[in-house]
Amino acid sequence: MERMLSTIPNLLTLTRIALIPIMMAAFYAGSQLGSWIAALVFIVACLTDFLDGYVARVWSQTSRIGQFLDPIADKLLVATTLLLLAGFGRISRYSLMPASIILCREIMVSGLREFLGELKIKMPVTMVAKWKTAVQMLSITLLLLGGISTFENHTLLLGECMLWIAGIMTLITGLDYLKASMKYF
Repeated sequence: MERMLSTIPNLLTLTRIALIPIMMAAFYAGSQLGSWIAALVFIVACLTDFLDGYVARVWSQTSRIGQFLDPIADKLLVATTLLLLAGFGRISRYSLMPASIILCREIMVSGLREFLGELKIKMPVTMVAKWKTAVQMLSITLLLLGGISTFENHTLLLGECMLWIAGIMTLITGLDYLKASMKYF
């Protein structure tokens, strides 16, 4: 177990999880510097998400623990950041709808994976789901930068528009996963 956790991909995933409290603390700092740190930490965490999968495939270091931890790390990062953005009033009340859709879909897919895992059935990540994650993370990055960038209003507007696009993609992928799993109920 210890050897599996010490592979580069799994260390990157664990780093993503470890960055979450740092980002939270930066949010609570309530300063311009804290906002920049929160945005930077989120961006670094997003990069670890790309790198862990890439390195695992290229270096043939995929593992069951990595397959388990990676989606959890993504969900923890996105859920925490969306809740912080909402709690600190950094997204409009209308954008709480796609944020809620994203959170609900993540819970549903986790439940589906757990249920199907007991049946020894894998639910692979689709390409649309990967694109959804990319749009979601880009939208959150823009929302984090929106409060501190020179083009604040434009950055926030673009971030919220992209959050809506991510919400729609999230709804589509959630329904796809639900439809694909219905035959096992």
